[in-house]
Amino acid sequence: MKIIGLTGNIASGKSAISYILKNLGAEVVDMDKIGKQIQEVNYKKVIEKIEKRFGKEIIENEKINRKKLGSIAFSDKQALIDLNSIMIPLMTEKLKRTIDENRKKETKVLVVDAAILFEANWDKFVDYVWVVYVPRETQINRLIKREKITQEEAIMRVDSQESIDEKIEKADVVIDNSKNLEAVKLKIFELWNAITTSI
Repeated sequence: MKIIGLTGNIASGKSAISYILKNLGAEVVDMDKIGKQIQEVNYKKVIEKIEKRFGKEIIENEKINRKKLGSIAFSDKQALIDLNSIMIPLMTEKLKRTIDENRKKETKVLVVDAAILFEANWDKFVDYVWVVYVPRETQINRLIKREKITQEEAIMRVDSQESIDEKIEKADVVIDNSKNLEAVKLKIFELWNAITTSI
């Protein structure tokens, strides 16, 4: 089994790339969804830890208000570090179990879709790192539209992550997602063929 770590900064279009890979036959692990599941699926200990660190106003109807939590975490570097220290160990355990399950199923290609691939040290689990890139201005505009947040909030979210230049330096492959969709698809097909012919 080959494992691709698909990363890139927030609103770079990783989901669109992972969708193309899924259609080609890859299994995709969306680490953002795993994070949401850990917060939502009756993880009382997680809720207690987050409430203790971020306050009761974060909890509504015994669930975490992710929008409120996000606005705090992305505007305060220490808050983001604290949130990651709660979430990343649990997400890592789930990722390891998912990788084991896919090995047993004899999955050929597994994609780990994670914005914080490097920050969480998940790159150690993958064979290839693909970094998805778009210009900073595109990220900010997409975030404002998608999350219905202010420009200032969007900039804070973009700036809260490791710089894209640092990610590109560590990448095996860089996908420029500011190009037209057909050019992006063609690049992915070529990469896919190179990987699958070696399995």
